[in-house]
Amino acid sequence: MSSEKIVAEVRTEFGKGAARRIRRADKVPAVVYTHGEEPKHLTLPGHDTMMALKHGGANALVELEVEGELQLALTKQVQVDPIKRFLEHVDFIAVKRGEKVTVDVPIHIAGEAAKETLVVTETAAVSVEAEATHIPEWIEVSVEGAEAGTLIYASDLQLPAGSELLTDPETLVVNVAAQVSEEALEAELESTEDELGIEKDESEDAEAAEGDE
Repeated sequence: MSSEKIVAEVRTEFGKGAARRIRRADKVPAVVYTHGEEPKHLTLPGHDTMMALKHGGANALVELEVEGELQLALTKQVQVDPIKRFLEHVDFIAVKRGEKVTVDVPIHIAGEAAKETLVVTETAAVSVEAEATHIPEWIEVSVEGAEAGTLIYASDLQLPAGSELLTDPETLVVNVAAQVSEEALEAELESTEDELGIEKDESEDAEAAEGDE
């Protein structure tokens, strides 16, 4: 994963009012956490930061230039306005080249399974250890031609070189199940109702009959 350079400013104003002024100027408040040091409060250019996060994905790696000094940082948490979708705040963790970090990498499904099947992602992301500069954006899982009953576990994933799986290898990641028809669902529901002794309301039966006409 390559890093994108962002020129940052040291932030001296804090609080909700200051944050709103920063966002109105198309900038983003951010914090960089470094082990054993005080957090650095920064202001980032909105457009450049948005593009860097878009290109880098959930674990975007950026190179922050702060007062002439460069700091490699890994995205830890991103807050986005739920309605207007602008960046509200970003948390980073300072890292070094060659340093190994633990991250959650999303699962990406590729290919088409066999007909009349349903592909269910049971685990959306897995935890891996990788070098900070070689974190995969996602882990691809191919279901091309997979038949119903196919189960793909964490141990089956193809990880990039240098990455180590930390998630339990027996964790189910993808389940290719048989697609259940509407008729089969109705039959199963009726069977369950009979077993539980549930009686349909006469009005429901009448509506069902009218729908069949």
